[in-house]
Amino acid sequence: MISVEEIKKEKLRTGYTTGTSATAAAKAALLAIINQTKIENVDVKLPKGSFIKIPIHLCQFDKNGAKCSVIKDGGDDPDVTHGAEIVVELSFTDKISEIEIDGGEGVGIVTKPGLGLELNKAAINPVPKKMIKENLREITDKHLVKKGIKVIISVPKGKELGPKTDNPRIGILNGISILGTSGIVIPFSTASYAASIRQNIDVAIAMGNDTVVLTTGGRSEDFAKKIVDLPEHCFVQMGDFSGYTIQQCARKEIKKAYVVGFIGKLAKMAAGVKQTHVKGSKVDMNFLAELAKKCNANKITIENIKKANTARHVSEIIIENNVKGFFEEICNETYRHMRKHSEEKVPLDVILFDFDGNILARKFE
Repeated sequence: MISVEEIKKEKLRTGYTTGTSATAAAKAALLAIINQTKIENVDVKLPKGSFIKIPIHLCQFDKNGAKCSVIKDGGDDPDVTHGAEIVVELSFTDKISEIEIDGGEGVGIVTKPGLGLELNKAAINPVPKKMIKENLREITDKHLVKKGIKVIISVPKGKELGPKTDNPRIGILNGISILGTSGIVIPFSTASYAASIRQNIDVAIAMGNDTVVLTTGGRSEDFAKKIVDLPEHCFVQMGDFSGYTIQQCARKEIKKAYVVGFIGKLAKMAAGVKQTHVKGSKVDMNFLAELAKKCNANKITIENIKKANTARHVSEIIIENNVKGFFEEICNETYRHMRKHSEEKVPLDVILFDFDGNILARKFE
């Protein structure tokens, strides 16, 4: 087994999200107007309070507005938005202290429910919006800027990049999304990410722990930390590699694994999918409809589930129609398949969170 020191040296180069790129461009634009000088790089404050230095690609300004851009960097495992130019046009408004954020050319429009975003509006997620506002407010407070600010985000090649993502299927049209929950991009290629999972489990074992918490991403990890009291190194972001991760736990003789996530990933795991990446597998609405039927949902609800846009949309339908036992069934099926993937070797505790961190259902023995 490799040592903790060796594992910690093998760091993959992270990148930054489209949301962080937009935040950097917005920050540079405001600083350029205030200082009337070209900005070459900025320090962006990330959601958890740390900072990342981002180079500015384009910086044009006058006394009332500015246009700045950042070239998005996906790190060691770039996605389709790697190298895309994220442009922000920033101007002052008469709405005192108010910051408005909208999308321009190349930023997709939300046309279907179930994404947690407003219909017919730009696909800019809540965390990037919050990041932009927080970073800009630090500047306005420091420089006593009382005017309102309008931020328009555009992606010149967004329309051609959009179809290369899963956006069209989930109803985000004519561009890409401005995304990010942590502000940074962790490499997700099969080889590199599988290696990071193995290393993470090895660290836990080397540190004397035999229990791990397998999460589907940063947000589910944050929620899991509030209810599972274990050291940081015991938390493993398995991402989309649920089957592989639990197999590694069995191979490395882990004594217990928490499996934690939201409806999107767990719905796929419940259906027996081992690799849950959005491009590699779709949520099986017929499977979810069958689970709802098992829970005595009425025919209209079952038909609505079959036509649902996303797993999140399904959860909204379930809650709206008060279908009892559905979320428990998701956990039961996830538990069954993950036990099977581990050859029945790893005791499990499966936890399904809602998007506010509340436990919808749980399965353990």
